[in-house]
Amino acid sequence: MQYILLVRLWPEGIDAVLDNPQAPLEAERQVNVPGVSALGIYAVLGAHDFVAIIDAPDNDAAARWSIAFGAGIRGEITTMPAVPISHLQERGGSVEIEQTSEPLPGGTRGAGGPGS
Repeated sequence: MQYILLVRLWPEGIDAVLDNPQAPLEAERQVNVPGVSALGIYAVLGAHDFVAIIDAPDNDAAARWSIAFGAGIRGEITTMPAVPISHLQERGGSVEIEQTSEPLPGGTRGAGGPGS
């Protein structure tokens, strides 16, 4: 399952990134939670400084990774599970939802979407 992490740096995290722009990648490489892999870390504009996407087997593993990454990057993280739209269709019902958006990197394509 994929998770989206919204990262807001603390002042010391901002200083670390200004001194070393590779600091987020170095923090990511130092996190070792079995079964969890980082799919990407992106600098963004707006209310958050970075967005990370991870693949984890469950919420517990994602939480451990998020805590360790937050400590390493020196920031506050909001972690959200990313649920593919195709998983929202009613089970056994008549409502079908076709997934037309691209899956997250490393994710699997749901039935009915492009490329499936």
